Amino acid sequence: MSKAIIATGGKQYMVSVGETINVELLGTDDKTVTFEPLLVIDGDKVSVGTPSVAGIKVTADVLEDIRADKVTSIRYKAKKRVHKLRGHRQGLTPIKITKIA
Repeated sequence: MSKAIIATGGKQYMVSVGETINVELLGTDDKTVTFEPLLVIDGDKVSVGTPSVAGIKVTADVLEDIRADKVTSIRYKAKKRVHKLRGHRQGLTPIKITKIA
């Protein structure tokens, strides 16, 4: 089974065929996306790219965009009647890896 490390959204992910992962919001209308792998592990053979492995592409199907759970931050100062509540939901794009070739 081959594995690859791809970079998207400022982060790196180790993926294999058939795996579904959530990445930063891609903002594309395409149903498939391709990534250039930084490293490929195929059995005992390891290929390290400079900066990416030449001739190999990782293909993935884009699923429907989702949003992560809400993260809240609170700013509070005791005895001063100062408090601020703020929430954030990060946009995510789930992708399913279909091919490493």
